[in-house]
Amino acid sequence: MSGLFSPIDIRGLKLKNRIVMPPMASYTGTEEGYITPETSQYYRARAAGGVGLIIIEHTYVLPSGRRHRRQLGLVSDAHAGLLRPLVDEVHRHGAVAVIQLTHAGAKATADVIGQTPIAPSTVKASSDEPAAAAMDAHQIDQVVEAFVACARRAADAGFDGVELHGAHGYLLNQFMSPVTNSRTDEYGDGPEGRLRLPLRVIHAVREAVGPELIIMYRLGADDGLPGGITPEDALKIAPRLVDAGVDVIDVSGGLRGYQPFEWKGEGFFADISSRVKTVCGAPVIVTGGVKSPATADSIVRQSKADLVGIGRALLKDPNWTAHARLEQA
Repeated sequence: MSGLFSPIDIRGLKLKNRIVMPPMASYTGTEEGYITPETSQYYRARAAGGVGLIIIEHTYVLPSGRRHRRQLGLVSDAHAGLLRPLVDEVHRHGAVAVIQLTHAGAKATADVIGQTPIAPSTVKASSDEPAAAAMDAHQIDQVVEAFVACARRAADAGFDGVELHGAHGYLLNQFMSPVTNSRTDEYGDGPEGRLRLPLRVIHAVREAVGPELIIMYRLGADDGLPGGITPEDALKIAPRLVDAGVDVIDVSGGLRGYQPFEWKGEGFFADISSRVKTVCGAPVIVTGGVKSPATADSIVRQSKADLVGIGRALLKDPNWTAHARLEQA
């Protein structure tokens, strides 16, 4: 039976354990989205501590998709060039390196991007932000092209894979959710239309990077809002993502984010991930309040997920993985 420290193969790539550093924003980039020595140290410390898979934080694919100042970007070859030494360092410590690619859509910050945010429909991400503008066909094409260009840059930088951010109320999640997508064209008007853009991005990225790169998808499996995506919807969506070319489903929250206030305890997405795992035919990651090695190990042994993201506990202790191994010895 597999446990937390069992290796796992994904698309021919061997991970030394099931421990994942999830994509947690460090806010250490420059104003132009370049990494800094602080960024490198942030990831180097967790790689040296023994993590099996490191997912570099949400990285914007277009300037119009920036959520925060000092967020990382991958919008030029120069961005990719500066990332390569970091990837080499992660590899040197025996970890697999993936970068999360995202567009914030309606959640982009207007004063950061210098324009009105764009989204599937005219929606407001929050009461203190302006309403986003509904995207036209050209803007949708631009987003697809941007994900492809950034995936290619990630490959050039030496990353083992990319994660497409379809959770936490970001653009791909916005297209998928009935709450934020009221379009009546081919990119809305029912579940199939709302899924069109995420599937199109996956197909395009897979075609661009070929069979070698891992493609992961962070799935907002529960919007937690009336009329939004439910876990039952996620059970239908996840297999479609895998059929389109995704290798790993990373289960998280939808429009209400990675931890709605009433979701408490360790592994609060594990029940959903266990259900997704039974239907998607691909490895599944779950993150959500997991702090103790015993809980993480139990999630793997009970087949609730194949890999476990350790978030705040890993921020607090970069050597969490090494301590967990001693605890299990």
